[in-house]
Amino acid sequence: MFLSTLFLGLVLGGTYALLALGLSLQYGIARIMNLAYGEFMLLACFAVTMMFTSWGLGPLWGLLVVVPLGYALGWIIHAVMMRPLINRSGGGGRLEVDTILATFGLLFVVQGLMLITFGSDFTSYSYLDQGVGILGTTIAANRLIAFAVSLIIGFGLYALMIRTRWGRALRAVALAPASAYLVGIDVNKLGRQGFALGGALAAAGGALISMFQTFSATDGVVFTMKALIVVIMGGVGNILGALIAGLLLGLAETFVAAFIDPGLTLAATYTLFLAVLLWRPTGLFGKAGG
Repeated sequence: MFLSTLFLGLVLGGTYALLALGLSLQYGIARIMNLAYGEFMLLACFAVTMMFTSWGLGPLWGLLVVVPLGYALGWIIHAVMMRPLINRSGGGGRLEVDTILATFGLLFVVQGLMLITFGSDFTSYSYLDQGVGILGTTIAANRLIAFAVSLIIGFGLYALMIRTRWGRALRAVALAPASAYLVGIDVNKLGRQGFALGGALAAAGGALISMFQTFSATDGVVFTMKALIVVIMGGVGNILGALIAGLLLGLAETFVAAFIDPGLTLAATYTLFLAVLLWRPTGLFGKAGG
């Protein structure tokens, strides 16, 4: 029972971490709190489901389709919708307020379009749901694949952020955008890339979650809140922090559901969040620390 719960918690936490990475980049680098983040993740869920049920294209192949589309959509939204707000803000604190209000409206626009297109019913499909034995317990193959791909993407991105010049420039923008100009970094360009990369990661998370979880067009706000909690717990703009915080949140939810009461899962999530916020306001690992 313990091992089964542990593995399920790690799998859930891995997908939470992947979801949070995109929001962490959008907020930490582009300074945009995207409240419509979960809706764009759901767009990927529906797209992958359609490709699988209509064309027989597996979700891992669908992942290769929706990730570039997520990047392109993020780039377009930043250029058309966010860039005017950035120019108007003049680099001040007004940007965060304006983008929160703008993405709050965008949330309902995208949600309405999904309701019209896909309806309000819960959606799912069956893909590699047979059990795989691990250390005496059984885990569905689709969950293991989702966990493995989440870790590959997450730690791959972390390696890029640490070992490449582009990644170090992104970290500099996240840590000190005002000073990044002084060393020749194009903050506006990297902010746009960070927002678009966040869209790609939202699409990746949606494609992987669709493999083992039911979803509906109104679930976006739930995923946005989970991602936001992980971002704040791990530290804004901190890639490694988001990965570890996502795993911790998944483990906490799963163990509470298994050993205490499934009805207390949400309460446990917010209790953990509040505890971290009171103890470490900058997150477990600090802002943009990795």
